[in-house]
Amino acid sequence: MSVIKGRYRILRTEPDGDSIRFVPDDPAAFTKLRLAARVNRSGGAQLRLDAIDALETHYTPNGHGGRVHQPLGLGHAAGARLLALLGFEDVRREGETVVHAVPEETPGHILTRFADKYGRPVALAFAGTTDREDLSPVFADVPVLQRSVNHRLVADGLAYPTYYSKLFPDLREEFTAAASKARAAAAGVWADDATTDGATIDSAADLSERLVLLPKLFRRLADYLALGAGDPSLDGFHDFLAARDDRLFVISDGHATGLDTIVEVTGRTVRMTRACEDLIFLEG
Repeated sequence: MSVIKGRYRILRTEPDGDSIRFVPDDPAAFTKLRLAARVNRSGGAQLRLDAIDALETHYTPNGHGGRVHQPLGLGHAAGARLLALLGFEDVRREGETVVHAVPEETPGHILTRFADKYGRPVALAFAGTTDREDLSPVFADVPVLQRSVNHRLVADGLAYPTYYSKLFPDLREEFTAAASKARAAAAGVWADDATTDGATIDSAADLSERLVLLPKLFRRLADYLALGAGDPSLDGFHDFLAARDDRLFVISDGHATGLDTIVEVTGRTVRMTRACEDLIFLEG
């Protein structure tokens, strides 16, 4: 991976528990590293924090208008923890937009090697400075990972581990170990997680106000329910997933398959039959 030095800048943005604005010291940093990042005038980009997924605080279902969210207590707790770990205090928001923070930006650095399809650099994020040379290569091992805010959020139970195929296996295993401890302690999302136990949906409001689910599953449910204009029936959800064809790899089975094959729908109840840390999603 490559190190990029810079600043986290949050005023007039909507950071959540797994995404934040980062401005490199070198405005051409992402270009020099040949990352297909979407940058603003100062070279800044919205980061996607690697291997974690916090509850959604403002998600727009694909092509269907208004925003939706997951239970905001946990979603906001993840966002607040991320900002605190990066050195921000007295953060105030109007809606989801940050309108005040002390300081207005904080120093930090990231490790990254690619951007996702939305132009977000996929990164391990760190507070403070580093002695490493800017844009230099770094071997990201487990001790390095453990200093990242990504790891801290999973260890605190405020984000689910969510793996994609470009994550190194030793880092994935460390995330899984941290998540297992958080689950055993019923910390954060794990106190009420219904992803594999089963979530009964009587109305779309259940997704926003009551049910704690892996955000990947929530987003697919939100996309599906938006098509039904408020109808909470899950009768077509399995076919919807099959048509969308999210590809993944089940680690314990050594098997490549689709998300639809590990989601079970019984009446108004939906569940994943595999734990999130047993899955590797394929970028697409």
